[in-house]
Amino acid sequence: MKRIEIAVGIIIHAERGIFVTQRMKGSHLADFWEFPGGKVETSLGESPEQALYRELYEEAGIEASRSELLTTLEYDYPDRNLKLHFFVVDDWQGEPEGCEGQVSRWVTVSQLNEDHFPEANRPVIAQLRLRAEQGK
Repeated sequence: MKRIEIAVGIIIHAERGIFVTQRMKGSHLADFWEFPGGKVETSLGESPEQALYRELYEEAGIEASRSELLTTLEYDYPDRNLKLHFFVVDDWQGEPEGCEGQVSRWVTVSQLNEDHFPEANRPVIAQLRLRAEQGK
């Protein structure tokens, strides 16, 4: 099974928290909450960061100005193998929203419940909590 590369944006605002969206009914892992992002078009030579900026524009309606790679991890679900590139995005233009009809909201780090996110996101949530404790 081919490994699918995914770029994920953890949109962080100092006062509002972290922007999350809920996966749509009928999609893989429907109803779970997630950080916005999507597939890297490797066949077109797209880098993970280029995919991140494209996906955040399409999915959340923002133009990211700055991002920093937090971590890259691989995760295998029974039906697909993923390589996820998680970026912290802390500067952008526009107001994040669910542009594809998905429910969206701002949450604090303490409100990120691992059980409400896909399994592949759980180590990243732990990392975000640690960063928050360290004041980053």
